[in-house]
Amino acid sequence: MDKKASGPVRYSVITQKNSREIVMLRGSGCAWRRCRFCDYHLDSSKDIAANFRLNKQVLEDVTGQFHRLEVINSGSFTDLDEQTVRAVEETCRQKQITQIHFECHWMHRNVTAGFRRRFLDQGILVKLKTGVETFDPLFRECYLDKGIDTDSAEEIARYFDEVCLLQGLAGQTKESMDRDIQTGLAFFERVCVNIMNENSRPVRPDPRVIQIFETELYPKYREHPRVDILLHNTDFGVGGDGCYAK
Repeated sequence: MDKKASGPVRYSVITQKNSREIVMLRGSGCAWRRCRFCDYHLDSSKDIAANFRLNKQVLEDVTGQFHRLEVINSGSFTDLDEQTVRAVEETCRQKQITQIHFECHWMHRNVTAGFRRRFLDQGILVKLKTGVETFDPLFRECYLDKGIDTDSAEEIARYFDEVCLLQGLAGQTKESMDRDIQTGLAFFERVCVNIMNENSRPVRPDPRVIQIFETELYPKYREHPRVDILLHNTDFGVGGDGCYAK
């Protein structure tokens, strides 16, 4: 079966910085769904059986070559069905994967500890990534409607290991974008900078701000070992066909 012809690319290998395999699975969709910049939740289905069949097929591509796997989906790990989570566990055991990365919204922070223990009991270390987008709470909540009810990066870091930032938006400056990256590096193990790409949501990329990022900040952080930069939302090798990464 030609997976590319049937929808978005769902498996890829990342060889630069923190080498790992990555799979884009399908779940029931983000429970928040209010972010004014994100329509990633469109890659979802309420058909649990169909999701599991798709996800099982995608997981068959995992080789375990780096012993690290990243699992992304249109929301949080809580939006994946139980059969899929068990299939991920089985893949980790079979392929000798010892570290796995998941994504999670702030609203689910109170279930993260139990989820970590579930995998750690099998010798698998979980790293959790959350989308903060910016550490400016006014911009984040009044403009982006992200749904994070704390102003403290330190508090967010109690639950999450890695953070996603969204840049290339009207109102951002070189200084504000650099400050967000530096805050991320100060409190989190890794920072993933996503440059805003056009989608169906009302927030649009600002070409002038993107040019500032590419000229002033991209050269500064391009080789930083703890910073991933996605100039396009498919730069990790997954997505496309109407799927918009966070």
